[in-house]
Amino acid sequence: MSDVIIRAAEDSDFRKIVKLNADEIKNTSQMDIERLRHLDAISAYHKVVVCDDNLAAFILAMKDDAPYDNDNIKWFLSRYKSFLYIDRIVVAQKYKGRGIGSLLYKDILKYAGNEAIPLIACEINLVPPNKPSLAFHAGYGFKEVGRKWHDNGKKQLTMQIRKVNMALSDKESKSYGG
Repeated sequence: MSDVIIRAAEDSDFRKIVKLNADEIKNTSQMDIERLRHLDAISAYHKVVVCDDNLAAFILAMKDDAPYDNDNIKWFLSRYKSFLYIDRIVVAQKYKGRGIGSLLYKDILKYAGNEAIPLIACEINLVPPNKPSLAFHAGYGFKEVGRKWHDNGKKQLTMQIRKVNMALSDKESKSYGG
C-alpha cells in the first residue's frame, strides 16, 4: 500500500460502497444505492479509504440527533444524550490486517473531539460472532453497555461505547506512532 487516502465519500463511490457492504453482509446489514443515499444524507461522518486507486474501506456515522429510524441508534438514544453512532465500517477483504480500520478510527476520534462529541457508540455481532471486530474495538477502549437481539432473533449484538477524550490505549499509541 503505497498511496493511502482518507476522504469524504462521494456519489461516484456509492456503487463500490454497496458492493463492499454486500461482501461483508454477515457482519453488517443490507444496503442498496437508495439506502446508501439516504444514510449519506443524514450522516455526520461518511468517509472512504482509497489505497492505490482502489476503494479499500468505508465508514458511516450519525450524530445522536440524526433523523435515523434505526433500532440500534434508538437503543443508545434511550440511554445517552450526546454521541456519534457508527452505523457501519467495512474494510475490503484484501486490505484487512493492514491498519485501515485504525486509520479510520483515528480520524473519527479526531472528528468527534473537534465536534465536542463525548461518546462514540456502536454495536458488534455476538451471534453470529464477529471476533475480529470484538478484538479491534476492545483495543480501542470500547466497553459493553448492554446486549440486544436483532433481526428477529437471528443476531445478538453487544452495544458498546467509547469516551472520546479518554487516553489512548497501547494499541492506539502504537497505531498512531505514539
